[in-house]
Amino acid sequence: MVVKQISVFIENKEGRMKKAINTLAQENINIRALSIADTTKYGILRLIVSDNEKAIEALEKDGFIVREDDVIIVAVPDEPNGLNTTLAIFDEKGINLDYLYAFVSSKTEKAIVVMRLKHMDEAIALLKDSDAHILEKKDIEDL
Repeated sequence: MVVKQISVFIENKEGRMKKAINTLAQENINIRALSIADTTKYGILRLIVSDNEKAIEALEKDGFIVREDDVIIVAVPDEPNGLNTTLAIFDEKGINLDYLYAFVSSKTEKAIVVMRLKHMDEAIALLKDSDAHILEKKDIEDL
């Protein structure tokens, strides 16, 4: 039930983000979701892509530092407080959320939320118990 996300460490310099995105485009890799977190010196570009192995190889060849992490992707109601109903599941059990980012698609009435949590296995079990709609990689590719 986990999906592999890649994280690209990027110097906070003009043109570096464009170079990373261009590297993926040249390899015909589709970006399904992305998030960027930055500091004054560097940023972390988090991506869900169509081909992790190919993306990692291309980015590393272009001089980027890349890491692959497990994330959980959940469809939540695209309405006020829709996300909080899912977050409450973790709050009740004291599971810490490391980060999340979200996107919407015209192919679903749900918001799609990518989450990284401290205790992934426990989080997945809780989501399953609450009948949450956990997406897999093939589900993301269909959006």
